[in-house]
Amino acid sequence: MTESVCLPAATLKPSTIALPGSKSISNRTLLLAALSDNVCEIHSLLKSDDTDRMLEALEKLGVELEFISEGRLKVHGTGGRFPNREADLFLGNAGTAFRPLTAALAVLGGNYHLHGVPRMHERPIGDLVDALRTAGADVQYLGNEHYPPLRICERTDNGVRTIPIKGNVSSQFLTALLMALPLTGQAFEIEMVGELISKPYIDITLKLMAQFGVHVENQNYRVFKLPANARYHAPENLYVEGDASSASYFLAAGLLSGQPVRVTGIGKNSIQGDVAFARELEKIGADVTWGDHFIEVSRPADRTIQAFDLDANHIPDAAMTLAVVALAAGAPCTLRNIGSWRVKETDRIAAMAAELRKVGATVTEEPEAIRIVPPAVLTPDAEIDTYDDHRMAMCFSLVSLLGVPVVIKDPKCTHKTFPTYFEVFASLHK
Repeated sequence: MTESVCLPAATLKPSTIALPGSKSISNRTLLLAALSDNVCEIHSLLKSDDTDRMLEALEKLGVELEFISEGRLKVHGTGGRFPNREADLFLGNAGTAFRPLTAALAVLGGNYHLHGVPRMHERPIGDLVDALRTAGADVQYLGNEHYPPLRICERTDNGVRTIPIKGNVSSQFLTALLMALPLTGQAFEIEMVGELISKPYIDITLKLMAQFGVHVENQNYRVFKLPANARYHAPENLYVEGDASSASYFLAAGLLSGQPVRVTGIGKNSIQGDVAFARELEKIGADVTWGDHFIEVSRPADRTIQAFDLDANHIPDAAMTLAVVALAAGAPCTLRNIGSWRVKETDRIAAMAAELRKVGATVTEEPEAIRIVPPAVLTPDAEIDTYDDHRMAMCFSLVSLLGVPVVIKDPKCTHKTFPTYFEVFASLHK
């Protein structure tokens, strides 16, 4: 039997939540620190399945990791060349580890086998592999064409310095290429083919690369120019921001409950695009307070939650939370331009539609959009399947704030990014 957790209908108290470290920043930082020419002490590193897979891979590649205390470690950089040129790397379902490591290892060359759980082998990687092959990399598919698992061999410098890449499936492909190409020591231009989705995640990548000494010229997200003779040099100490995607559940709780809920570890100067989620809450009825290191959301008792029709391409992960907020809007809501949901930990459009129907919503599923008509009365005790997707579990916990109990199956899937989520969520209750 699958383990489940029953969340009773709950009211909240004013609360402050210290966020776990950002997954996106944690795994990017680990890889950049490992490729630097010095030692970097990382603070507030996320402890999760995804970061565990990255740490395991780096150790197998010969990177010296010095664990100091929880969330704090020293990474002894390898000067842009991993000591072990042969390794078998299991990366679970961690896209933030699989895609950047694929690019870095393909550019450096060696003899590597990269694989993961069955769902990872269903998540496309062909656009990244095509770009790497243009740069002379030898990357082979060991299963279905355009999907992991992969074999990576020696790269041949073919003199090509302009690399086209598609950006309409996942911004992680461009992130991976941006982080890897400086390892060649050559100047490169990356040209976008078609639309680039999730631009705020590219901003995270570029800002972190700059902190590690490599400055990329961004020409309106169409062309990216990487300098010659670049080397990664880490800051002596780096502090990982709190996870803005994980913040979305608590910020939404402040809107739904009306009680002030504050998250710490992010603020008005965050480099993460998902802080824009709070601005979307503001548009539909929330009071939002922005601090340097916190965001707080509440809602006056006499203010209703407004329906929305939103192009959510700029906040694809946090937008999932809005799909559950739609249940409280009292009118149809639409999230558009979310085709990337289809190739995440599960097909999130299909999964979200199926589970929203269980609580009574009428849902129209489109290729790149979802339309939600909230029911007059929510169905109590709905048993929510989570599809081994951490965000499905965390999103649907919010149903318990709408006056009905809900059952979340396989709550441990939150270990991917937030192992203590349900304990922290319970701490909000009166």
